[in-house]
Amino acid sequence: MQEKSSADEGRAYWQATIRLTIGLLVIWFAVSFGAGILLRDFLDQWSLGGAPLGFWFAQQGAIYVFVVLIFVYCWAMRRIEKKHGVRA
Repeated sequence: MQEKSSADEGRAYWQATIRLTIGLLVIWFAVSFGAGILLRDFLDQWSLGGAPLGFWFAQQGAIYVFVVLIFVYCWAMRRIEKKHGVRA
């Protein structure tokens, strides 16, 4: 079995990091722009806490999702770093 070189391991680490970052940015964009702006009229059919759901996403939901994504990023990066032997 052939051992991975340092360059291959570094490339795999950055590919995983970039894949994670792009995935989380897509989720953030979909929630903030999609739910808060594009789908606002559709989501306003329902309410959350007395406010129309589209308005709630634009004002509160996107911020909550962003905070959750920060924790997801930290958790996922810890796993990626452990997998690729990166020490913090």
